[in-house]
Amino acid sequence: MPQIIPIKEFKNTNGISEMCNKTDKPIFVTKNGYGDLVIMSMKTYEERMAKLELYEQLSISEAQFEKGDTLDARKALSDIKEKQ
Repeated sequence: MPQIIPIKEFKNTNGISEMCNKTDKPIFVTKNGYGDLVIMSMKTYEERMAKLELYEQLSISEAQFEKGDTLDARKALSDIKEKQ
């Protein structure tokens, strides 16, 4: 279940920081009853960005595979060893 807090609670920055660091889920901040911001700990942010980068690389790889833009693994490894 997502955690939702009103923006007026931002006055308690230490409390907000503790809430963010106790969970790996984002916290939704409302303003006048509507969604306004999403906050999370630095650790959670970095983990999510790493996952996003992985998903992007997988998507590129899948597109390359579908186009037939592939290399033979043995030849690629052999080429890498030759360059060392």
